[in-house]
Amino acid sequence: MQHDLATKLAFGVEALGLSLSASQLQQLMSYMALIQKWNKVYNLTALRDPDDMLTHHLLDSLSAIGPLGHHLQNDAAIRGDGCALLDVGSGGGLPGVVIAICCPAVRVTCVDAVSKKAAFVQQVAASLKLTNLKGVHARVESLTEQFDVVCSRAFASLPDFVTWSVAALKDSGVWMAMKGKLPTEEMDALPMFATVFHVEQLQVPSLDAERCVIWMKKAPSSVV
Repeated sequence: MQHDLATKLAFGVEALGLSLSASQLQQLMSYMALIQKWNKVYNLTALRDPDDMLTHHLLDSLSAIGPLGHHLQNDAAIRGDGCALLDVGSGGGLPGVVIAICCPAVRVTCVDAVSKKAAFVQQVAASLKLTNLKGVHARVESLTEQFDVVCSRAFASLPDFVTWSVAALKDSGVWMAMKGKLPTEEMDALPMFATVFHVEQLQVPSLDAERCVIWMKKAPSSVV
């Protein structure tokens, strides 16, 4: 079973056009094994089948790595110092842990209001020796640190996401929201301080469902 899953992961990574080392692929498999091991304790996911977990969690999160990498390459402001990324409502660390594994130069903070889920991310960071990853138990509104990228996956509506996290985003930063079907109504309802500047359709290997990434930034009038 593990061999089959590892093969499916490798094929999925190749289909997404990602270049990951054998060590990174092993870390992704180890991460999924930790989710399976601790799921009942931490209530991390409703999925129980390992094949479903691989497709709906790992490959789904991996589909955003290419777009994120492209953004980081083209953002001169963060290329020198490295990027600080916040994953809001991270749960068991999706996509934050996957980003930390695939992008070791990115400093990833996974924040969740449920303490045991933040504790699980801390456990993952220790188990996989991910020094660029930490889990924080807090509401995003209470954070004092600011980030270059604030992301979410299946967390909240776009208006709620940007409203709750606006103080955590640097003026030069971007929001990255992973969504299913294009949320046109949510985009139309965005507050005045946030503006969409790019939308990317995603194709998740082995998953016949619509996926997209909504890129947003602070409107010029809201930046002091």
